[in-house]
Amino acid sequence: MKYEKIAEAKFIKRENRFVAEVRLPDGETAKVHVKNTGRCRELLLPGSTVYLEDYDGRMGNRKMRFSLVAVRKAVKDGSDLLINMDSQAPNKAVGEALSDGRIRLPGFEDQNLHIQPEVGYGDSRFDFYIEAEGKRGFIEVKGVTLENDGHARFPDAPTERGIKHINELVRAHEEGYEAYLIFVVQMEGMKDVSPNDETHPQFGEALAKAEAAGVKILAYECAVTPDSLEVKKQIKFICNNSAEHIH
Repeated sequence: MKYEKIAEAKFIKRENRFVAEVRLPDGETAKVHVKNTGRCRELLLPGSTVYLEDYDGRMGNRKMRFSLVAVRKAVKDGSDLLINMDSQAPNKAVGEALSDGRIRLPGFEDQNLHIQPEVGYGDSRFDFYIEAEGKRGFIEVKGVTLENDGHARFPDAPTERGIKHINELVRAHEEGYEAYLIFVVQMEGMKDVSPNDETHPQFGEALAKAEAAGVKILAYECAVTPDSLEVKKQIKFICNNSAEHIH
């Protein structure tokens, strides 16, 4: 997926979950929409370089000209890591990768998929419904922006909603659907993905139970530029730091 127009800026502060203040290259400050309501405390630091989607000329009903979509994070070796933090981008990237075959789901490898986004099931709404030759399934997508020494972790904050989605995937699988949870790592160079048990151990416990019940858990690294996010390759998912695999 690509953004139409990107501008670089320096992060000043986050006013609330939805709004941040940045300094533009001309020295002016601007209020911008933050396209991620998570904490992102390790990302949105004063002085960090951020990238904004510029809606000049296509504002529509928007109140703010810019949306914050990516950030550069300093890492231990002295370099920086470009992280896409747009919470809507992983779904778009997965949809594209399913359509062009870069993501081949276990059980659907050689089949032409009918793909439908945002489909309700029980008390949840899954990101994708898929169907092919009598088989059907649901996919839930989670974007990953938390990095620790080359390892990707999810979530960056407790997520009861995430546990609810996992439990609904288990229920769907019990009722005859294929069920997939896809972690989309919104950065490059990670060794693996695993649940962030220090922040929310119950999420990791729910993942382990879901995997044991037949839910397929996949992780993909993305190629990231200031103006794009694209699924690149599958990487290891480690469940509760006890087993590692690539499906």
